Amino acid sequence: MIFGRPGSGKSTFSHKLHKQTNLPLHHLDKHFFIKNWQERDKQEFLDIQQSIVGQNAWIIDGNSIKSLEMRFCRAEFVLHFNYPRWICYARVFKRIFSKNAEIDDRAEGCREGVSSKLLQYIWTYQQRVEASIAYLKEKYPEVNFAEITSDQELQKFDAIFFDEE
Repeated sequence: MIFGRPGSGKSTFSHKLHKQTNLPLHHLDKHFFIKNWQERDKQEFLDIQQSIVGQNAWIIDGNSIKSLEMRFCRAEFVLHFNYPRWICYARVFKRIFSKNAEIDDRAEGCREGVSSKLLQYIWTYQQRVEASIAYLKEKYPEVNFAEITSDQELQKFDAIFFDEE
């Protein structure tokens, strides 16, 4: 399970992990939104997630803090991409112009863009998740948890997951 600020590299890493492992990859944004960034019915979104985590193996990329526990408690490994805000802001703007075409992480009609809502979400992300993360780590100590805050730390995980040096 991979979660973190928008623009932190979750989708890129999860796509790479999917290609390496062939595990099913689920981008939550693709399930949370329907056409043109309209939010899906909350219960329907929860049902979709429940169906995914009920499978034997999966990679889930995305946030949805209200249902974080549903995924966290079933994960073998949780990666929290917690890059600094300024990096995430830069990457969100960069993605508008140079998105990896292989990464299919958006619902139909949801084009890349930057909104004030997205920028606010990035800004307030840490205060939204801090208590949930502490709670989940304490409640599920058997789940392997790692926080990645820089490209240097990510390179260490690349070496572990992708046999790179």
